[in-house]
Amino acid sequence: MGLGWSSAEERRPSCRRRSSSRGRSRGAAGAGGAAATAGLVWNTWGPIQNSARLAFGFSGWDIALLVFWGPIGFAPCFFFMWLMDKKGLRVTVLLTSSLMVLGAGLRCVPVSDIEIRKKLIHGGQLLNGLAGPTVMNAAPFLSTTWFSPDERATATAIASLLNYLGCAAAFLVGPLVVPPPNGTALLMAQSNTQHIKDRIEAVLYAEFGMVSLIFSAALAYFPSRPPFPPSVAAASQRLSYRRSFCRLLSNFRFLMIALAYAIPLGVFSGWSGVLDLILTPIHVSQVDAGWIGFWSIVGGCVVGIAMARFADFIRGMLKFILLLLLSGATLASTWFTLTCLTTVTHLPLTTATLYTSCILLGIFLNSSVPIFFELFVETVYPVPEGISCGVVTFLSNVFMGVLLFFLTFYHTEFSWFNWCLPGSCLLSLLLILCFRESYDRLYLDVVVSV
Repeated sequence: MGLGWSSAEERRPSCRRRSSSRGRSRGAAGAGGAAATAGLVWNTWGPIQNSARLAFGFSGWDIALLVFWGPIGFAPCFFFMWLMDKKGLRVTVLLTSSLMVLGAGLRCVPVSDIEIRKKLIHGGQLLNGLAGPTVMNAAPFLSTTWFSPDERATATAIASLLNYLGCAAAFLVGPLVVPPPNGTALLMAQSNTQHIKDRIEAVLYAEFGMVSLIFSAALAYFPSRPPFPPSVAAASQRLSYRRSFCRLLSNFRFLMIALAYAIPLGVFSGWSGVLDLILTPIHVSQVDAGWIGFWSIVGGCVVGIAMARFADFIRGMLKFILLLLLSGATLASTWFTLTCLTTVTHLPLTTATLYTSCILLGIFLNSSVPIFFELFVETVYPVPEGISCGVVTFLSNVFMGVLLFFLTFYHTEFSWFNWCLPGSCLLSLLLILCFRESYDRLYLDVVVSV
């Protein structure tokens, strides 16, 4: 994103113009649609893990691995960062969407051999995981490219949280469409097992159709860039790919805030991906676990957009907002963990306490994502948005991958997994307290443009 937008004479007044609303809407819809469907496909199996075990013979190890393909898909993250920086968002989104179509299609191949079918499902989840670097990193790039400074935080929030809304939809759709096995003789009969399998396949076909529709729409309508840059920062020269990495790795403040994001969000993403698996030992049904996951993510998205809008109106408050959110996340995660140890703590283990603690945890952590993204970009400007956010989401998936790797071996007892939540939130809170914020991009837009 350099100075090649227009001539110098055109560029001076263009910084005061708004990008066309049609182009902005198509760009946001294309990137947001890809993000939402990627989250939906990634979170297919966790909310219906009990039914999937019966229908396809999945083990606890298989369920953890199906979620694990998400962070594994971040292995080529640096290639997608380079592609976004050099070729723009259209090429990157089209490549990502094509991988998602192929992955969703593999899961639908009607093979009678159950072992081959399981391998195809795992392969489809891996291909969908390869979409992660784009759908998680595109939001700040999109907001800077298409939106003015007083809209950027809100645009980042909406675009980044759509991936989480896709995950929330999976928590709702899966348990409502796919019946759970209750262990009765009737439901364990072969005919009912086939019925559960048919309902799961209906979900897979529906998701394949949605992914194909998003790819077709992006191919036909997704714009490359606006005719004029919406701000001084959008038109300014950025660092090269190599210099950007050198700047990031030598910036101690960036490393601090990157760890403050990556550790709790990585732990929470892995935890929420196997939420039904975690809640099953304390006798929470598949449907209830789905509703808990759904409302925790939806609440986080609503609060996240509200916080981002507040940050647009009152600038320079990102650190303060993060301190509030991480303090709440630490308290909520501690409450949930102690509640699950009811035989030791004697705290009441009720549906109301589980709903409240999980939903509050999701609200506090999910709503922090766009605030973190904006703070990353401000801290390391003029490093391109896709590179800075790509590094931190890569780190987040490393932590999630490590956690899920251990879960594949220790999936019979989950208290250690639950304690990772308050520990990671508390560590993040301490890092944010020690962080010294700066707003280099905001200074360029507000002061230099004036």
